[in-house]
Amino acid sequence: MFNIGIDLGGTNIKVGIVDEAYNIISRSSVKTNLPRPAEGIVDGICEAVQLALDGAGLSIGDINSIGIGTPGAANRSTGTVLYSNNLGFKDTPLGEMLTKRLGREIYVENDANAAAYGEYLAGSGKGYENVVVITLGTGVGGGIIIDGKIYTGFNFCGAELGHTVIEYNGRPCSCGRKGCFEAYSSATALITATKKAMEEHKDSKLWEIAGSIDNVDGKTAFDGMRAGDKVACDVVNEYIEYLGCGLTNVVNIFQPQVLLIGGGVCKEGDNLTLPLKKIIQREAYCVDPNSSTKLDICKLGNDAGIIGAAFLCRLK
Repeated sequence: MFNIGIDLGGTNIKVGIVDEAYNIISRSSVKTNLPRPAEGIVDGICEAVQLALDGAGLSIGDINSIGIGTPGAANRSTGTVLYSNNLGFKDTPLGEMLTKRLGREIYVENDANAAAYGEYLAGSGKGYENVVVITLGTGVGGGIIIDGKIYTGFNFCGAELGHTVIEYNGRPCSCGRKGCFEAYSSATALITATKKAMEEHKDSKLWEIAGSIDNVDGKTAFDGMRAGDKVACDVVNEYIEYLGCGLTNVVNIFQPQVLLIGGGVCKEGDNLTLPLKKIIQREAYCVDPNSSTKLDICKLGNDAGIIGAAFLCRLK
């Protein structure tokens, strides 16, 4: 039997058919085409599911379960998306709507939680029972696995680790607070800091590397650092210090066996992880160095959400 995992995003709806060994044997993607009503989004999901089934030469009768990771707060017990600003959902019975269309019980979870569960099952978190995943993208996302279960809080709004404050009354955050982890450690924050440094230092090699300020991405500052540019080094060092601060907070709160970080910036590998490990080792509360949290990089990439969603049925 096979499971279907759905990664519902603001731009694309991605579907994968996953076997029991966590291999994606068929996949599809269609545009989310926002804004549109929930019924239209469900139409898109069903279209993507059928495309994936056709690609594998399967029918819906060959499918054991279907799970979906969605932006926003989702009540796993009822399959209701309580709120998702990007999708326009509010108390939307997504699971029920899809069950009527696909004839299978649908398991609904927040997308970051589903991705964390995927890493726990088949990625860098495999073999551990207590895992925290931090994703560094447009924002800072979080997923928490405790004793093999997704932790969401009593109201399904937990794991918003990007909105813990690391500098009181600091940079404004999109959530309305100031000084959030996300405002300093997201890829967006890194890009903003790089552009600011370029504007303040017109002689920086960053201008030559980027070509123009509009071409700056999460890699630009690291490229400048490798080129020996002091301005770029300062940007990277500040970014890593803030990221290390936030990650140390996560370690001190949860003391997971492994703390995983994901996102495009993680392609920097040792340039990122080695200094982070030094910060965490220096600052984390740890009684026994032999029982300290391991820092690692997520390995499933965009497939984590599909794989995690496909096996949400195990959490019922």
